[in-house]
Amino acid sequence: MTDFPAKLLSGYHKFMRGRYSDQRERYRVLAETGQKPHTLLIACCDSRAAPETIFDCGPGELFVVRNVANMVPPYEPDSQFHATSAALEYAVQVLEIDNIVVMGHGRCGGIRAALDPSMARLSPGDFIGRWMSLVRPAAEQIHSNELMTQAERQTALERVSIRNSIANLQTFPFVRNREEKGELSIHGAWFDISTGELWVMNGKGDFTRPDLDNHVGLNNSHLT
Repeated sequence: MTDFPAKLLSGYHKFMRGRYSDQRERYRVLAETGQKPHTLLIACCDSRAAPETIFDCGPGELFVVRNVANMVPPYEPDSQFHATSAALEYAVQVLEIDNIVVMGHGRCGGIRAALDPSMARLSPGDFIGRWMSLVRPAAEQIHSNELMTQAERQTALERVSIRNSIANLQTFPFVRNREEKGELSIHGAWFDISTGELWVMNGKGDFTRPDLDNHVGLNNSHLT
């Protein structure tokens, strides 16, 4: 094995002298009593869109699942390995979280791959290609829309993917059961890396920018 990355060790050193030192008691309580996060946040692996940073959350507040393009597969109780479904099951059944948020972001590489039918496989397993097939029907429809620019197609599919994941969430019996009882709320969000804007999904499936002073949605764009 190679030496552990020096950048990470330096960051850990700063963490221990800063954030951990400031919140030592909070970490001690979390270690002794366990976690009780209020929200399961399903986000992309993209290093530019870290949920804890975007929402300014401390330890114990968010239960975060990150995968390529922040997607939720449909409920499939088979013998295969399902990392996202396992995390979802734990968050809902054991942690009894209050909210699920599916958060996409601008300039997502996975979404870009889904929109490019000519993109070559990265490996014989084609793991990304198989994963992104979850949004293939929508990608094919949006790709053929000549009235949109490439950037508009990208944003449109990023948001369609969020809606698709929310629909898949509701195929899980334990999610649907808690939602119907009013014990669980499901939300969609989209983060623009270039501007820092957060767009949230309303009950109609449209994305609006919240007024951070009054918490009232502003007019949404045509890319909804």
